[in-house]
Amino acid sequence: MDLAKKISEFGSKFQSPNTMVAMIVSIVVFAVLYYYMMKFLSDNKSGALIMLFVFSMVIGAAILTFVDNINCAIYLIIPAMFLIAIMVLYSVELKRIIWQRKMPKVTDMRHGEVSYDEERVQACIGEIIRALQNMSKNDVGAIIVLSTGNVPGQILDSGVRLDSDISSELIESVFFPKTPLHDGAMIINGTKIVAAGCFLPLSQNVDNIPKDLGTRHRAGLGVTETIDVISIIVSEETGIISVARAGKITRYADSETLKKTLARYYWQELDSARK
Repeated sequence: MDLAKKISEFGSKFQSPNTMVAMIVSIVVFAVLYYYMMKFLSDNKSGALIMLFVFSMVIGAAILTFVDNINCAIYLIIPAMFLIAIMVLYSVELKRIIWQRKMPKVTDMRHGEVSYDEERVQACIGEIIRALQNMSKNDVGAIIVLSTGNVPGQILDSGVRLDSDISSELIESVFFPKTPLHDGAMIINGTKIVAAGCFLPLSQNVDNIPKDLGTRHRAGLGVTETIDVISIIVSEETGIISVARAGKITRYADSETLKKTLARYYWQELDSARK
């Protein structure tokens, strides 16, 4: 009886002109917020942060209305539910914004304080491919992340800073089984190995990952979902080399695929990041 009475009282409130005005205002405000939220999200830069701010404001207002026993609290809860749904839909964009933080700018390959010639770049490409192929033959698991200086500090701090020149011997020694850093990821920026033994965010899209791929591949894929980087993964079980980019993974990468991937990274990705 009490429940039926409350429902009846709640329904009768909609007959009040003030309640109808409050409802219309709520719908208009939500429509405006939704429009600008989608507009901000379209550039995938500041939209997610603004959406979080708006969501927090709506939740805060809803809490206050409950505390003050204001009857129009329902009009704030409904927009909040829609905002939660949008947050779920744009979870990847939110993760990307949360993980990306500005880091000290790293010297560019062909511009900046130091200039690297094509010979040095080709040497780096050769060393990386040599290490990947050797590890593939020996079934040594590895994750190499090719960055443009955009890897968050918390990822780098989870490993060991190296700031070393690229060489196949160093790469293979880092990933040699039972060494302290072999389970983590190596971060490469330009012609430098920035860090090794780093922990990466795991991919949550388990349905899109083949069942025979394990944690190493989920980590290599997950970092590309949150940061604009390329990751190269060597399977410890099969020796298969995979390349992940923008949340998608390509398996069975041969030497030609690796050359194209690395050439694009050195001559396009780094240059675009500088600009």
